[in-house]
Amino acid sequence: MTLIELAALRTEVLWAAFAVSCVFGWVAQRTHFCTMGAISDVVNMGDWTRLRMWVLAVAVAILGFYGLAAFGAIDASKNFYTAPRVVWLSALVGGALFGFGMVLASGCGSKTLVRMGAGSLKALVVFAVMGIAAFASLRGVTAVLRVNTVDRVAFDMPGGSGLPGWLARALDVPGAATVAAVCVALGLLIWVFRSADFRQANNVLAGVGIGACVVAMWWVTGHMGFVPEHPETLEAVFVGTPSGLMEALTFTAPMAYAIDWLVLFSDTSKLLTTAIVSVVGVVLGSFVYAVATRSFHWEGFSSTQDTAVHIVGAALMGVGGVTAMGCTVGQGLSGLSTLSLTSVLAVVGIVLGAVAALRFQMWLVMRD
Repeated sequence: MTLIELAALRTEVLWAAFAVSCVFGWVAQRTHFCTMGAISDVVNMGDWTRLRMWVLAVAVAILGFYGLAAFGAIDASKNFYTAPRVVWLSALVGGALFGFGMVLASGCGSKTLVRMGAGSLKALVVFAVMGIAAFASLRGVTAVLRVNTVDRVAFDMPGGSGLPGWLARALDVPGAATVAAVCVALGLLIWVFRSADFRQANNVLAGVGIGACVVAMWWVTGHMGFVPEHPETLEAVFVGTPSGLMEALTFTAPMAYAIDWLVLFSDTSKLLTTAIVSVVGVVLGSFVYAVATRSFHWEGFSSTQDTAVHIVGAALMGVGGVTAMGCTVGQGLSGLSTLSLTSVLAVVGIVLGAVAALRFQMWLVMRD
């Protein structure tokens, strides 16, 4: 492959990632898919419908990821979610911060982008604050704090922290990882469809559509964008991703990358990546649906307190999402599709943080 061909492939990968994220934004706006809303529905109303949407998306993503790996379309080990080092404290603490923040900010990172596409100026402020806080946690003052505290607490799982892979190594049986992943996904599907109330077209579209977007992004970055031998370094590379590994959808660090790219656009070293175009794609997909259905409307803050609460929530999401190495989509869907132990811990932290924030909000209401 020549450098010209490599550049052309990079463009194709970016366009494909953009298209997938547009579909994600359209489906999320169409179905009201929202992890924070799902947790809120369970805690406040005992309604499990939107949580079943999310679990269905996880099951589809698991089947897709391990299906692609089983057929040789991707190398399941070439992602950072299943790295041998399990930063369990970072996952739990970062997840809790993110979960608490997303309740205060009226939604997680992906929901913020979806709401921006539908005309929410509140979401635009959340995006800006979250992106800046995330960038500070990647390279700034909170990054130093993170690296010198929670990131130090970890343990190693030789061969990777993906639970099916660990089981396969323990049993030493070929194909055990795929079988284990399928069993987990089938268990989730059985739980999801046990509810007769859930079996409606909109709910199924939400879970299958969002899960399929995660799988599609794995294919785009892990298969379409894989180059066995770079023409200059002669090393295998994944074209267009910021980490150099294959990636699926995630939105905390990409918000930081998007702001960095916009601010330093004239710096030729700042290249578009799949992470940046995915941010734009989700907003555009949501915008197209909102305009087509005439549901687009401008939304602003109702009070100074409303503004302050959203800013605090956005900052917590930025710091927490980077610390946990992902958000409700990054760890909650893309990470869980690999059945990474780190992702499981991050999701536990997110749920605990969100429940705590919902209880806190209820306490404020009762006090007033």
